Amino acid sequence: MKTFEELILVNYCYPDCIPLKNIMRLPQKEAFALASVFAESHPETTAFYRFADFENYYELRKSQDEYLYSRFIELGGTPEEKHPLSFVIEGSDYLLDWFGKVIESRLRLRDILPCHISFTIGDSGADYKKYGNIKLLTMEDIKKQLLKYDNDFDAFMEAMGRHYVEAQLWTDKYITEEYLIK
Repeated sequence: MKTFEELILVNYCYPDCIPLKNIMRLPQKEAFALASVFAESHPETTAFYRFADFENYYELRKSQDEYLYSRFIELGGTPEEKHPLSFVIEGSDYLLDWFGKVIESRLRLRDILPCHISFTIGDSGADYKKYGNIKLLTMEDIKKQLLKYDNDFDAFMEAMGRHYVEAQLWTDKYITEEYLIK
């Protein structure tokens, strides 16, 4: 059983993509052009379905990120980017199946300052689409939740009934050789 300090953040990226990027950070015209390329080159891959309907995905994601950004500030976060990079705590078999063959980028959770990261239990996009809001958690919130399960992340996940805990990294400060786990 890992302690909170030992938990790892994992980002999944399809091999044809550039790891640790967010399409929402591109100017709108470039984002739509790239989404079109992704959708055409990977029609059979689940992770790319959102790009086939990018017009709807873009507006939803834009609204979702605005919500997350403002909520994170309300919780005391200091985002350096308007659109976060998405990770999951300890990885996810569900996402591995969803992405297919992937490039994984890993960071130690303990290396991230609490003011740069937020969390959701499950997929923030799916919850935002379904409910119009998202329960955003801070690093302290996640620590408290895990304490209820004696810091047993697997027991916590089983009790939550979700596939993963999503982490939103609000800065690129940690996307360097110094922090990335090889």
